Amino acid sequence: MSKSLLSLAITATVLSGCSLIPDYQQPQAPVAAQYPQGPAYSPAEAANQAAAEQGWRQFFHDPALQQLIQTALVNNRDLRVAALNIDAYAAQYQIQRADLFPAISATGSGSRQRTPARMSQTGEAAISSQYSATLGVSAYELDLFGRVRSLSEQALQTYFSSEEARRSTQISLVASVANAYLTWQADKELLKLTQDTLAAYEESYRLTSRSNEVGVASALDLSQARTSVENARVQLARYTRQVAQDENSLTLLLGTSIPANLPSAQPLSADLLSELPAGLPSELLQRRPDILAAEHNLKAANASIGAARAAFFPSISLTANAGTLSPDMGGLFKGGSGTWSFAPQINIPIFNAGSLRASLDYSKIQKDINVAQYEKSIQTAFQEVSDGLAARQTYNQQLQAQRDFVNANQDYYRLAERRYRIGVDSNLTFLDAQRSLFSAQQALITDRLAQLTSEVNLYKALGGGWNEQGSQKAEVSKEAPPLKLF
Repeated sequence: MSKSLLSLAITATVLSGCSLIPDYQQPQAPVAAQYPQGPAYSPAEAANQAAAEQGWRQFFHDPALQQLIQTALVNNRDLRVAALNIDAYAAQYQIQRADLFPAISATGSGSRQRTPARMSQTGEAAISSQYSATLGVSAYELDLFGRVRSLSEQALQTYFSSEEARRSTQISLVASVANAYLTWQADKELLKLTQDTLAAYEESYRLTSRSNEVGVASALDLSQARTSVENARVQLARYTRQVAQDENSLTLLLGTSIPANLPSAQPLSADLLSELPAGLPSELLQRRPDILAAEHNLKAANASIGAARAAFFPSISLTANAGTLSPDMGGLFKGGSGTWSFAPQINIPIFNAGSLRASLDYSKIQKDINVAQYEKSIQTAFQEVSDGLAARQTYNQQLQAQRDFVNANQDYYRLAERRYRIGVDSNLTFLDAQRSLFSAQQALITDRLAQLTSEVNLYKALGGGWNEQGSQKAEVSKEAPPLKLF
């Protein structure tokens, strides 16, 4: 009996190495080898350091923003959920991988039974006892065709995908905090501009009102001056609301209140961000965590095909136990009380109304779906980076033109004010100059915010935001979680 068990164990070990998982072939990237070229794009430059390796403390220069990002990484609930999901998928992998090993359990039991005289063969009442202690293996499947290993590989790739999802969540969080902070600062600058403009409008209205009282300014001039004041008050209420809402949005991202000891914010016109190298589209395949997550999901779907194929073949499960059996407690471990049982079982699929074939077809379809999703994630990443590169060049040109426009409006405003005060031009020209300058200054702040936001989004699109310092490597572990035997 022992020789046959040994032979069976050796055979099972040899056959358990069999796998029906298809060879994995990485799909070709469905994008061009280079980013778009044209008037909207600056000439390509060699990258000394990939954007993904540039730490967010290097990319963001504002100390206040750096502190906010650090706070969000500690307290944000979405990031906390993503980290817990990794632990959950690690546990699922542990559960699935445990099926590769026999589950051994020890059992002890005892019973005493009284049989009445009329039910006894001897005609006398009898009391019987039975005690047992066994060590056994229950329904252990010999993984002859790799079904269990395929399911284990599927769970492992899902675990790797959750790690990349956590990394993607962090990158998105860093970009979201940065954009929320920049929007907050822009709205505060717009609020300050509106307050200053309203004060200028009110002073102009006061002077026009005096001129109207002495008959120099007409009622129409006074009405037009009042219109400017009321319009500025509307803008003041608007930006006051937006600043408050910006603070609420930032608080949600931080997962806690905005720190009271936040350093003074730098103006939007300051050098807030580092220059980013774009690199090549092929680098996105190794830098973007959403692409890596999609590839791990593809590998998981590929492994599920192996499990579906293995279901067509016979499966063998073993149930065995050995121990002692005795009618009294004292004789439980004496010689001659040994007992054992061995119950192998083989299951051969014969007829299942096509369910196994349908399961295999379903697994193949799921793989095709994951291929399409993987390719779409690459195309999306390519489009986001291309948009960011186009925005970089055109925003530089747009901002310079907008600064020149603001300077021209400031000259127009000074001349119009001087000519109005000396009575050369009407109040209408002066009011038009005021409105034009206010509008141009608002547009300059808005355009600067759009430029900064596009640079932050480009940093995110290139896979940046995972590291705090550039010396750290933007890599996640690709090792299976440790197996816990107990």
